[in-house]
Amino acid sequence: MTYKTTIGLEIHVQLKTKSKMFCGCDNNAEGVQPNTLVCPVCLGLPGVLPVANKQAIGWTLKTGLALNSKIAEHSKFDRKHYFYPDLPKGYQISQYDLPFLIGGQVEIEVAGDKKIIELTRIHLEEDAGKLVHAGTDSLVDLNRAGTPLMEIVTEPCIDSPLSAKIFLQELRSIMRYLGVSSADMEKGHLRADANISVSADEKLGVPVEIKNMNSFKMVEKALLYEEKRQREVLDAGDKIAKETRGWDDAKGITYSQRSKEFAQDYRYFPEPDLPPFEPTKMFDLAKLKAEIPELPAEKRKRYQSEMGLSLQDAEVIAIDQEMANYFEKTAEIVSPKLAANWIINELKIDGLVKIKPEDLAELLKLIDSNEISGKIAKDVLPQMLETGKSATDIIAEKGLKQIGSEEEIAKIVDKIISENSEIVSSIKAGKTSAIGFLVGQVMKETKGQANPAMVNKIINEKI
Repeated sequence: MTYKTTIGLEIHVQLKTKSKMFCGCDNNAEGVQPNTLVCPVCLGLPGVLPVANKQAIGWTLKTGLALNSKIAEHSKFDRKHYFYPDLPKGYQISQYDLPFLIGGQVEIEVAGDKKIIELTRIHLEEDAGKLVHAGTDSLVDLNRAGTPLMEIVTEPCIDSPLSAKIFLQELRSIMRYLGVSSADMEKGHLRADANISVSADEKLGVPVEIKNMNSFKMVEKALLYEEKRQREVLDAGDKIAKETRGWDDAKGITYSQRSKEFAQDYRYFPEPDLPPFEPTKMFDLAKLKAEIPELPAEKRKRYQSEMGLSLQDAEVIAIDQEMANYFEKTAEIVSPKLAANWIINELKIDGLVKIKPEDLAELLKLIDSNEISGKIAKDVLPQMLETGKSATDIIAEKGLKQIGSEEEIAKIVDKIISENSEIVSSIKAGKTSAIGFLVGQVMKETKGQANPAMVNKIINEKI
């Protein structure tokens, strides 16, 4: 039987504001002793009053502008009630019926096909604390309690686990480009819950929520497993239960946690300690829009149409803002294709820090002008990383300049031909692929300093 898979995602993005969402506590808890970045407000003590973080609201609106969302004229915060050990107040300040942003969309490419992922809403809330399980004990760290969380909810419009993973990777890149979040899944800066349903017709099936996924690979694996599990349930003539399931990465399975909650279970009501907001009056939207840089999708298109990169290379470079900036500076000096090839395949992320774009461009120009071969350049690059010296200085010190004299190369070719008479005979007999062996021997003899194109030309002339 043919089944249709439908996936919707709820993504929580920790905003990297200086202070927390409703108090002045430091928002950067990384590497800090547990329960040291807390105050009466984020501890939920009686009689305290929250004050909304204006920067967090501004960054949320900026994100909405980048994702083509509609900014609400009227918005408010609500109390979402549920009991959890790391939720000190017994409720979370979130948004229910009047979020800051409605709708929006993100364009992704899956195997060369463009897909539009529609968004339902984007709202702002505070994070809970963190439970640390040690043997039979569970410890509570409230440093994270009150961190600004932007929740992005998609429509149930994602058609495969792979598309879900690519969408999350694209969203991470956008958050980093905007400068609103580090968006590291491994550190919990970006967390995703997935709702997946499988049905035998065009109607939506029964959605099952999956939690506990903290990497892109894990999201794809969990959804693939759940997709297979639901198909097997339907094949057996049984019904899918609406529930929340966890992901066990060690076992590679999802497991039942609880029945799915409904909105009424949370007993939402307007947060009485915070006034309603009029976002369009609070912020200069034109200024916020002007702060949005060229985003990954736009860069991919430009790299292909204006710089001649392949889709694959454009995707690799555009997804990382640091790499994209480095590439663009290098491509101002040398061929974009050459720059992309070396940045992706040879330099890697570590090299972006240690070698300036203009220094890499200097090395690539030496290849372009046939002063050194690509092989020599690959030997020079690690030395540039290690010593910090320029390509020109290293080549001069080591005597690595390419042999460009046709007369000098011809003498070496004659020597190699005389030493490999059997290979020469096989080439003359029609086995032209053996020419590569002779070229390799010449390159070995010259320690890689001969011009390969000239070596090829001379060998073909002499045989």
